[in-house]
Amino acid sequence: MRRRDKAFLGFSLSALAGTTVVVAVAVWFLWKQSTEAEEKAVEALAATLGQRTERIIINARALLDRLNELKLAPCSEPHLRAMDEAAFSQPHILAIGYWEAAERLCGAGFTQAIQLKPPKADRIYESGVIAWWPGPQTEVDGVEIFLMRLGQYDVALDPRMLLQATPTRGRQVGLWVEGLRMASVPIEARLPDPDTLSTGLTVDQGAGRMVSRVTLDTVFPIDVVVVEPIGQFWNRYWPAVALTVAIVLVLTALWLYSVSSYTRRRLSLSTELREALAQDRIDARYQPIIDLATGRCVGAEVLARWTREGGESVEADTLISVAEHAGLVPRITLAMVDATLEDLGRILRAESHLQINLNLAPEDLESTDFSEALAGRLERAGVGARNVKLEITERALINSEETRRFINHLRGQGHEIAIDDFGTGYSSLSYLESFELDTLKIDKSFVDAIGTGSVTSNVIYHVIEMAKGLQLDIVAEGVETREQAQWLRSQGVAYAQGFLYSRPLSARGFQHYLRTHRGTNVYSLRGLGRAGGRKTVRGQPAE
Repeated sequence: MRRRDKAFLGFSLSALAGTTVVVAVAVWFLWKQSTEAEEKAVEALAATLGQRTERIIINARALLDRLNELKLAPCSEPHLRAMDEAAFSQPHILAIGYWEAAERLCGAGFTQAIQLKPPKADRIYESGVIAWWPGPQTEVDGVEIFLMRLGQYDVALDPRMLLQATPTRGRQVGLWVEGLRMASVPIEARLPDPDTLSTGLTVDQGAGRMVSRVTLDTVFPIDVVVVEPIGQFWNRYWPAVALTVAIVLVLTALWLYSVSSYTRRRLSLSTELREALAQDRIDARYQPIIDLATGRCVGAEVLARWTREGGESVEADTLISVAEHAGLVPRITLAMVDATLEDLGRILRAESHLQINLNLAPEDLESTDFSEALAGRLERAGVGARNVKLEITERALINSEETRRFINHLRGQGHEIAIDDFGTGYSSLSYLESFELDTLKIDKSFVDAIGTGSVTSNVIYHVIEMAKGLQLDIVAEGVETREQAQWLRSQGVAYAQGFLYSRPLSARGFQHYLRTHRGTNVYSLRGLGRAGGRKTVRGQPAE
């Protein structure tokens, strides 16, 4: 072999070895990053479950205290009615029962469970609380419930509700409280006991699965166990690994050819978003809100839309995520105010009953700057505060005292307040009662469950009844079928929005929609019937 060939071979082998090392390091790094991302995802999932479980158990304990203070004749009509109201005050409660000694005399709720008399309690506390964890001895109507008793009352909780609204992304998830299994997804999942696992993520090569255990330092000792097949784990992260390896190979080859080709830099999405805001390139879209009884359009929710210079539409979730990260949420909110006043100012000045719903983020509620800016814009445009209803999410209520003051301030300016996407956070309607609100918007996930027979489909009954009890207007989001609209109307829900009526429209499209949808029965709702007892629309009588 000639010396030049040896040199070339040596260089080739060195380049191959170097590339192999780089690829190996990249794969190791991606594996490390992937497992860390998985651990964080599981920790976030566990934190969500732990907070929800803790709150539900604490609320149930407080409810038992209140029940034992009742001074009503046992099992009388007023007594049963009081227990009914208590049972419907929290969506996770299946039943409430009244005991005298060892006999359960009567009950209220979805299932009275008179036959439910578990022979042996799992826990007896010094406070007097007796608890039975879900198991064959607590099974009622095919559901293994969690039962708490204090004094003469018990509360039966549906443990499935602890995990029902939690996105598990195909993982098997189990929840243990005080070392006893409370719930799992799926229900029949076979999960290792937390005591047999170390904390954190473990790769079980023999069983071909990833096993995570998270222990939460809460009022109650809570463990969450998450199991996922390794194949599914790789399916989630392998594209990133493969893409990284490909990029490493391409970059290595291109570096040998020309290092200068890598000097280009693209603007980040946050930088692009700042430029788009400065150039008024964030568009407003309007999704009509419909009176279910008359079919009349009574307003719209304004939604932000961003199309990049290349014509690429940015998903709404991505837009909000980028805006939150860059601290641009208040600017987007005010941009929507400006766009709405420019698009619909003339109509809003002429029709005081028409309402445009504006979404507020928690960042908008942190100071009075937003409310002052909003008030100034409305005053200059000659539009009343009542024309702009403000929507806030449940997570915005976490800092309750500060938020309560800000909500009262906004209502003092003349705005109505709506709670958006109710049911996706941690609030209960009894908690919302402490805020001055006007409207509750039922999240699309609950509307989708109508008629499906799922656990979630039962929750919407509670939400509607309790919202009525708080005298809140109710708007159902994401209505897509006539059957959903018919069911909602039969339950006394007054308003709805969704693709059944219209997708989000441009300003011109919404103005045309408004002109053509002012009468009754013009939304393909003929034959739905008329719900009795509907509330009068604020500002105008019901037709």
